Amino acid sequence: MTPTSRLGTFVLLCSILFGCAEPELVEPTPGLFALTGARLILGTDEDVIEDGVLIIRDGWIAAVGSIEETEVPVDATLIDVSGKTIMPGMINAHGHVNNVRGLESDPSFYTEEHVERQLARYARYGVTTVLSLGSGGKAGISVRDRQNQSTEYARLYLSGPVVTGNSPGEAIEQVDAVADLGVDIIKIRVDDSLGTAEKMRPEVYQAIINRAHSRNLRVASHLYYLEDAKELLTAGTDFIAHSIRDQPIDEDLISLMLEHDVCYCPTLMREVSTFVYETRPDWFDDPFFLKEVDPAVLQTLESVDYQEEVRSRSSTQVYKEALAMAQRNLKALADRGVRIAMGTDSGPAARFQGYFEHGELDLMAEAGLSSMQILNSATSEAARCLRVDDKIGSLESGKWADFVVLGANPIENIQNTRSIESVWIGGRTIQD
Repeated sequence: MTPTSRLGTFVLLCSILFGCAEPELVEPTPGLFALTGARLILGTDEDVIEDGVLIIRDGWIAAVGSIEETEVPVDATLIDVSGKTIMPGMINAHGHVNNVRGLESDPSFYTEEHVERQLARYARYGVTTVLSLGSGGKAGISVRDRQNQSTEYARLYLSGPVVTGNSPGEAIEQVDAVADLGVDIIKIRVDDSLGTAEKMRPEVYQAIINRAHSRNLRVASHLYYLEDAKELLTAGTDFIAHSIRDQPIDEDLISLMLEHDVCYCPTLMREVSTFVYETRPDWFDDPFFLKEVDPAVLQTLESVDYQEEVRSRSSTQVYKEALAMAQRNLKALADRGVRIAMGTDSGPAARFQGYFEHGELDLMAEAGLSSMQILNSATSEAARCLRVDDKIGSLESGKWADFVVLGANPIENIQNTRSIESVWIGGRTIQD
């Protein structure tokens, strides 16, 4: 994709075909681009424009439409993307930008530089926004607060530390401490880790939800069981941060989700990460994966000792079955109109940021969702669920120019999201 001056192209053709006199040249205006000729997946329901034009001015989308109906400014830098597909940048509604390096975690790792490095990896995979649900703190807040000044890494929203507490009073104190950091959402865990831990009691999470709402913050709930999901929805939780995995969903759950307009984040790749390393995954040969992986991490995961340790866990087979249940429940909820926000729980050790998001799309397709449902869940629906759809999530005038140029059409095959040719954040291409 070579940028050219629209006027320069016109002058050349006019001179060759008609012997036109050369007009006065117009210098391209910095920050003004016109991408022409691509298929545009707008991220607004089923809307697609063939042979479209995307106008960017100073980082924002200024206009979008068909090439016949959209006026291209004469001072724009033209970029011919004929035969390509442009889609909004993907949004991971449940990731982790944390203190992990390779397979190790350490609080000292969590620096602004480290946060930016992880966000840059997400961006290179076409993930232009991440909601980091759990861990994090001042370094992440600082990166978030200046994110509009950079086009080198994905946008960040975050919950800060997970709120716990053994009593309502203790939990309320934690809510206030996390809220005072300036977070975007509060996260809680209501889970017994397959019977190995004590689950948060209803009176504690009710106090957390009430206090968070009084601080104008929503609450995202980590959960596993159907009954917990229904009780949390009744208590006022705002976001379901994992799949229901113990049994099929029922009408009561669907009614509560729709009544409260609560989004559901499947995180199917989280389940995969719990058992896939009992053998060598096929993706270890995928160049799309290998371009970002640390060879030392790969060597450990391929080792006989590591694989045996995974096989020996009592949870390994349970989570295999949980994945199948999660996929069935995802399909049932999507069919009934519940909002689905793509998320992966990537970021902890061996949950590969950027690559796992594309794996999530594959698993959603395997569950029976259409390509357009999946793409919307990873763009406009995720933006609505994060309540940032006024700024990102679709190709519309007045929104940030965050998008991905693909060499192939993901509507035809969802794996074509991997055919990334360039990633744009705030109207500029990121560096490879």
